[in-house]
Amino acid sequence: MEEMNDTWPLLRQWFPKLSDQSWTQLEQYTDLLRDWNSKINLVSRKDMDRLETKHLAHCLTMTNFLRLMPKTRILDVGTGGGLPGIPLAICYPQARFTLLDSIGKKIMVVEDMVKQLGLSNVEVARGRVEELPKKRSYDFIIGRAVTALPTFFGWVHNKIRKGARNSPANGILYLKGGDYTEELKSSGLHPAKIWNLDEIIPEANLGEKYLIHFKI
Repeated sequence: MEEMNDTWPLLRQWFPKLSDQSWTQLEQYTDLLRDWNSKINLVSRKDMDRLETKHLAHCLTMTNFLRLMPKTRILDVGTGGGLPGIPLAICYPQARFTLLDSIGKKIMVVEDMVKQLGLSNVEVARGRVEELPKKRSYDFIIGRAVTALPTFFGWVHNKIRKGARNSPANGILYLKGGDYTEELKSSGLHPAKIWNLDEIIPEANLGEKYLIHFKI
């Protein structure tokens, strides 16, 4: 436990722009996630010792690039245990988040964590993104290793409203592990930007992890 506690000063060094309030809630969130994960498998149990670096820091890397205006609408598809939606909702209280998953027990857990964290900017929903009403649109749709890139793009690209008041411009933000080049080549998709996350915080030992932005 002592080693785990030593991780938080490191995280604060990696993400110095986050507020004290955010850090308090992020610590509370990881406590809740650990507790729930002992009952329902949300995150691989072998990762529990590295939850803060392997999972939380991985999601927080987005805060290095993402600048959100008030009332920006974000959809987290396949949120699972609330990643990356809950950490981002903590860091961007001015934005509005919808956390979506098709598995009922995961949604139950996410609802509980959102309630205990007091996140008034988060809506939790059960379902598949393909089944969302066409009139619902978002500034960003985010996902973390949900499915193959072309499949994810096909699900969500028509649910994003165009705009450039945020930075980067409205679109898809996808956290992808491993080699993505073959998927992009075969699909003909052209990202606006790709960030190598291991280069940004090499101390976290994230390995081959990328943030891929598709502008709509």
